[in-house]
Amino acid sequence: MKKIDLSTNINGIKLSLCIMNASGALCCTYKDLYNLLNSSSGAIVTKSCTKNPRIGNLSPRYIEWNIGSINSMGLPNLGIDFYLDFFRKKKNNKPVFLSISGLSIKENYFLIKKASSSSNIDALEINLSCPNIIENNEILGYNFNYVSKFLENIFKFNNDKPIGLKLPPYFNNIHIEIMSSIISKFPISFITCINSLPYGLVIDSYKESTVIFPNNGIGGIGGKIIKPFALSNIFNFYSILKNKVSIIGCGGITSGKDIFDHILCGATAVQIGTEFVNKGVVIFDKLKKEFTKFLLKKGYSSLDEFRGNLKQISSKL
Repeated sequence: MKKIDLSTNINGIKLSLCIMNASGALCCTYKDLYNLLNSSSGAIVTKSCTKNPRIGNLSPRYIEWNIGSINSMGLPNLGIDFYLDFFRKKKNNKPVFLSISGLSIKENYFLIKKASSSSNIDALEINLSCPNIIENNEILGYNFNYVSKFLENIFKFNNDKPIGLKLPPYFNNIHIEIMSSIISKFPISFITCINSLPYGLVIDSYKESTVIFPNNGIGGIGGKIIKPFALSNIFNFYSILKNKVSIIGCGGITSGKDIFDHILCGATAVQIGTEFVNKGVVIFDKLKKEFTKFLLKKGYSSLDEFRGNLKQISSKL
């Protein structure tokens, strides 16, 4: 049988498998991380951490339905010290991406500085898509002036740890062009596209109520339904940035074919969120088998043979 190579390289960080968890999905507690440590995932991404532990929003705060999920978690996490201590004490044979989402710009600087000194963390994924970092619950990734100043300050003191950005979805090409221009000015190692779609509302028609409690039932939308938005962001960022910055695809992956689509659009690796919460760590084995089988049918033996090679369909009159 033809050998299929599913390994990848995120700007120098080697992964034996291109599939990992998304931050926020079963990666918060000791048990969560232990399960990931012993799973077949190619890397571990932690829950977005803050300086101090947080309980998060009241439940119900996460609900799935047949084509998606909605959440308003409120950043529940055990604080940065827990995550740094966990990986300091546990032997690990796969890359660790520490997700950071401070409650202010100042707190983010503190977190990045602290994490940069840890030899057990391979990279930092800075969450620019949570509505809690700047005033009025604005999502930082949509405020381009803030992002530019933020990154300028980060790279004044971070010299050695690879840094990536988890981005919100962009719905206008000019915004992707602006963000790409900002990213190009700094030594960004990777971007993760995309976080959940902001400010959706799911209701229970029979109960005539919202399905989650926080924020009047309004939250981030994930799962199958967001895949087209993820692909468009990956494709457009890749079209501009090419191989200067690695792209981690995230959004709507439930099958090996979905992984293929993300990588065809330009992703170097993928993250699994809603489907991981739904299925647990067995999802990595399932997706690996499906992806391998799909590549065999296509006649590919590695990701580089098709990554970023999406073709435009021929036009018809």
